[in-house]
Amino acid sequence: MLIRIGYDIELAITAPTTLLGALHVHPSRQPDLLAAEQFRTDPALPMQPYRDGFGNEIMRIDIPPGTASIRLSNHAVVRDSGLPEAMAAGAIRHELKDLPADTLQFLLPSRYCEVDSELLAFAWNRFGQGPDGWGRVQAICDYVHQHIQFDYKQARSDRTALDGWREGVGVCRDFAHLAVTLCRCMNIPARYSTGYLGDIGVEPSPAPMDFSAWFEAYLGGQWHTFDARHNKRRIGRIKMAHGRDASDVPITMVFGWNQLDRFEVVTDEMENAQAASPHTRGTAR
Repeated sequence: MLIRIGYDIELAITAPTTLLGALHVHPSRQPDLLAAEQFRTDPALPMQPYRDGFGNEIMRIDIPPGTASIRLSNHAVVRDSGLPEAMAAGAIRHELKDLPADTLQFLLPSRYCEVDSELLAFAWNRFGQGPDGWGRVQAICDYVHQHIQFDYKQARSDRTALDGWREGVGVCRDFAHLAVTLCRCMNIPARYSTGYLGDIGVEPSPAPMDFSAWFEAYLGGQWHTFDARHNKRRIGRIKMAHGRDASDVPITMVFGWNQLDRFEVVTDEMENAQAASPHTRGTAR
């Protein structure tokens, strides 16, 4: 299967600044690109790519004085198996002493994931006597999927996992933050992921296309994808970045005042690409 991906983002600014963006396909999926991503800025500005501490490809753009707005666009075609994501129902939870050192940071509290809160006792009471390993992470997904009501209109950037748990409402990043936190409470390393997820193999959503958020749990010696928002194995998920939570992997981070004036995302099967209509701004699925 071939999947067309891309975006068109425009930000208004009022002063010279620096923009950092997780604007490219994650290095783990770059071998699947048919050709290099066609990334552009308008106005054309020097760009400095680098790898952050999580292995994501980040773009640094220094915006000079006199620039009133910056437009970021990209498009590419990605090969995909066209199959639902694999399950590993027998994947075990590792004892703490057996975890690789580089996974330990994904057990700690982070900005949006308050492991050191009342969620710790709740997690052990709710999931401590149930299945272990893969089954425990799936039980967490089942709970979060049922507990949080998806609502675009109630999205907000400062909602933490604890807030989402108490309020019972949110968007895809809130589902991911709560599931990540509950996994960490149970000593299962979990990290937040973001990228493209189109309506491939599922009923199309009437909502505008956007980037999506999910999470990965470390079980059986490797990272596995889970999605508490949709709670099913999906087709065509394309990662852009991962980190401890959303604060580590914003699509764009601008130092200073800025306003989002344009936000369009495309992720389509190539067979449908010519028929796809333009997308408008939306909140992450």
